[in-house]
Amino acid sequence: MPFTRGRYGKCDHSIENVIAGQAQGTFVTFYFSNKCPFPIWPAIAANVGRPAIADGGFPLPSGNVKRILVPFSWTGRFWARTGCDFTSNRKPACETGDCDGRLACNGTIGLPPATLVQVSAQADRTKPNFYDVSLVDGYNLPVSVTARTLEPKCFIGGCSKDIKSICPNELKVLNDVGQAMACKSACLAFDLDQFCCRNSYGSPSKCKPSVYSKIFKDACPSYFSYAFDSPLPLVSCTANEYIVTFCPSKRVLPCPLRYVDYSPTCAALQAISSFNQIETYYMKSQCTSHFSLGLFTLLFFQFYSINLT
Repeated sequence: MPFTRGRYGKCDHSIENVIAGQAQGTFVTFYFSNKCPFPIWPAIAANVGRPAIADGGFPLPSGNVKRILVPFSWTGRFWARTGCDFTSNRKPACETGDCDGRLACNGTIGLPPATLVQVSAQADRTKPNFYDVSLVDGYNLPVSVTARTLEPKCFIGGCSKDIKSICPNELKVLNDVGQAMACKSACLAFDLDQFCCRNSYGSPSKCKPSVYSKIFKDACPSYFSYAFDSPLPLVSCTANEYIVTFCPSKRVLPCPLRYVDYSPTCAALQAISSFNQIETYYMKSQCTSHFSLGLFTLLFFQFYSINLT
C-alpha cells in the first residue's frame, strides 16, 4: 500500500471477531508494532508443514499495531520489509526483505539481508515458547520482543546503534543513490565456511566470532550475531501474548528515499518515536479516527492511542 500523507489506516475489527469465535488458549498472540518513522510491510514465513499466518504479509503504517494469532505448535519467522511498492510489476517490490515481489508472502522466504524474529510456539501451553532475533542473514531494522506482561526474562532488546550507519563497506547493501538500506552478514557477503559455520567449521569449537559478527554483537547484544553465538541468545517464556516492535532503539532512523516527499511527516514522527527502554503499551480495542499531521496530534497518537490496522 503506498504511503499516503495524513493517513494512518482504518480500524479492523475482524481480529476481535476471530478471537471471540475461538476457544481460549488456542493461539499465541503477537502484536506487531511499527515505531519506525516510515511504513513497513511485516512478513511471516512458516516452517515446512505449518500453516500460513495473516497471508504471510501486510502493510503496517508508522505508529500502528496489528494483532496476529499464531496457533500452538507453530514455528516460523517474522521480518520487516521496507521501501515497498506493490502497485507495479516490479521485482523486487521492496528495497529490503522482499518475497518474490508479493505483498502476501504465503510461506516464501524473504530476500536477505533482513533482521529475523524466529519463533517456536509449543503445543503444550504450560510449556515455554522459544524465540530469538537473528542477524545470521544480516540486518535491515532493529527489533525488540517482549511478553505483553513485560516480564524481564522474556525481553529481547533493540540495538544501541543502527547497524546500517556502522556497517563495513564490504557488507553494505546500497540503494540507487548510495544510501545503506541493509547490512549483510559475513556469511551472506562472502559465503565462506569460517563465517557460515559449516563443513570443517561446523561446530562451536571451530567457528568463532569474527570481526564482523563482533560489530553486530556490540550494537545488538541480545541478538544472534552468528550461527554459534554464545551465550545462546534464545529466550523461553510461558506468556501467551507478545509484542514485536520494529525500530525500538533510541537512534532515529532516516525515512526511506521513496518517502522524502513526506519529510515533514517523517521529521515529526522521528522527534517522538525514539525510546531505549521497555514502554508501557496501552492496547485498546476501540478505533481512533484519522489524525491530522499537527505535532500535538502526533504526540497524542504516539503516547495515548494505538490504531489496530
